[in-house]
Amino acid sequence: MSKQIYILRNAMPEEFEETDKLLLKVYSQLEGFPKESEMPDYYKMLAKVGLLTENPETELLVAVSLSGEISGALVYIGNMKYYGSGGTATQEKNASGFRLLGVDPSTRGQGIGKLLIDECIRKAREKKQKQVIIHTTKSMQTAWKIYENMGFTRSTDLDFLQGNLEVFGFRFML
Repeated sequence: MSKQIYILRNAMPEEFEETDKLLLKVYSQLEGFPKESEMPDYYKMLAKVGLLTENPETELLVAVSLSGEISGALVYIGNMKYYGSGGTATQEKNASGFRLLGVDPSTRGQGIGKLLIDECIRKAREKKQKQVIIHTTKSMQTAWKIYENMGFTRSTDLDFLQGNLEVFGFRFML
């Protein structure tokens, strides 16, 4: 089997709905992650993730196969004040972040998540930021391992509770 090639770029507005569906599918299938009935506002955000690009310095990045399929996505935030999470992350200076990383289950294991994360790190370096900040949960073990393998370190000062869900902060120093 030959390795698939993916193009990383900003999602076009006409792709927002497809990207929303991908992220809803990914997050609703995470074992141990709260269901829509438990966190309706979070799922409403996932269902309209393209709207986050209306915030300044915010991009919806997608990994698109040569056949045009969106196989992965995340939201890159160039200024943490637009990050939109709980906890103290939105007060971080000289930092970029990303949220809502999702890779289609049928294309996992091909390095798509890492490609998207690398692009966020590149963008943060281009902006001369000092760090990239992210959050994850215990139910996102695959992503958690990727973050640690890429050099992100746990930062308990960024942890917070979203309802009953523990959310764990990480930093990547540039």
